[in-house]
Amino acid sequence: MLPLLALTGCGSGDPGTAVAGAGARPVPTDDPVSAVHRVDSAAALLPAAVRASGTLRIGTSTGTPPSAYYPNGTDRKPEGQDIDVADAVARVLGLRLERQDASFETILPALRSGKYDVGTGNFGVTTERLKSIDFVTYVDDGQGFAARRGDTSFGDRVTDLVQLCGRTVGIGAGTTFEATLSARKDVCAQAGKKPYEVKAYAENGATLTALQQGRIDVIMSTINGLRYQAAQPAARTAFLGEFHRLDVGFAFPKGSPLTKAFQAAVNELIRNGTYRRILKKWGTEASAIDTSRISPPEHP
Repeated sequence: MLPLLALTGCGSGDPGTAVAGAGARPVPTDDPVSAVHRVDSAAALLPAAVRASGTLRIGTSTGTPPSAYYPNGTDRKPEGQDIDVADAVARVLGLRLERQDASFETILPALRSGKYDVGTGNFGVTTERLKSIDFVTYVDDGQGFAARRGDTSFGDRVTDLVQLCGRTVGIGAGTTFEATLSARKDVCAQAGKKPYEVKAYAENGATLTALQQGRIDVIMSTINGLRYQAAQPAARTAFLGEFHRLDVGFAFPKGSPLTKAFQAAVNELIRNGTYRRILKKWGTEASAIDTSRISPPEHP
């Protein structure tokens, strides 16, 4: 989702440079997925045609550690939390995933058009998205903020959008961040302050570059992505805390017959401990859920 480091699960940048730069975190070597086996009770929930073909088409937004990125170049397998969870679910269901890289903003429309059977890209469950997309949840992530390291003008945390008044916020195009800032754009006028400006970027590398060059003052992106980024010395960013939690899930066309099987598979991974091992591997244990749900309402 970048010349130095990926930001979040809200877009897609140059996957080949996702973790370039001095001080990038080494790729974890634990392999919790290889020991996962097919579970007949979960596989039985798949449509007969899918069981017969044994394959599913998955659109994946990459370039965003710790969710999905290419630490060793695009000619090698992608890595990340979303990659491991999807691969483990496929093993439980006895399926092979035909993975195709796609930019974040194109995946949900492509699901609706039938190009993919399922999509991953740290998609947050929102009321608006639920109108046309079904979700099977697998983590609890959400929205947060980050500024340049050493910038104390926001304090330690951004807890109210009024703190952004008069400033420029960088986001990924087509994201929940864009929707949140647009829906509440009147908060500054109500507080008698200058409005905030929003700049949307198709590539996350451009967002980080804009921050470091002073063209934006703050980034709004995913909690896990911003925490990961702030831990990389080369990024020179500081995490400003959680703003709004969101369930994150596999995305499907509305009414997809695959959701019950995917839910059963995620819950099997939770039950057998694989799920916790995956999140521990990627440092996202704080986003663990107790049970997977199908299209839950948006967090209040």
